[in-house]
Amino acid sequence: MSVPKKLLVEGEDVVLSMRTHAKALILPAVVLIVLAAIGGFLTAILGDSSAERWVVLAIWVAIALGMIVWSVAPFVRWLTTEYTVTTKRVISTSGVFSRTGRAIPLHRVNDVRFEKGLLDRLQGCGTLVISDASEQSGMRLRDVPRIEWVHRQLTDLVFGTEDGADDDGTRTPGR
Repeated sequence: MSVPKKLLVEGEDVVLSMRTHAKALILPAVVLIVLAAIGGFLTAILGDSSAERWVVLAIWVAIALGMIVWSVAPFVRWLTTEYTVTTKRVISTSGVFSRTGRAIPLHRVNDVRFEKGLLDRLQGCGTLVISDASEQSGMRLRDVPRIEWVHRQLTDLVFGTEDGADDDGTRTPGR
């Protein structure tokens, strides 16, 4: 589930690797159950006559297409979206047939914050917002599980190094 070892640079290790929170699968699961119930109900009502078999077949084709669009596709999207934090960068990847990704080196990160709505608080997830020193906008990682713990881990990686630089809090600026 994480970034393949061959894509890591020398001395880089995976610290965190996660998928989005499973809350993304609640609505697709409900849709799947409702569509199956509708199909079963309509099949039971229409009966077994030969003229109605084509109608039942058409109903099940429509239901199957609905299941693919509203249940299977969101599941595959959830399955292929990954957030990885290494000792050198933050990586977001997604995609089934063509993969897209974005990486921000940790040394370019200048702000890490999280956002949690009411439902996110109940489910223990949230959005991690990473701002970096570049012309592009920062990275928004949506539905991150255990958001506060992930925030602490990432903040520690970004600002917790003791390299003598002003940004780690070990040296008073101006001295």
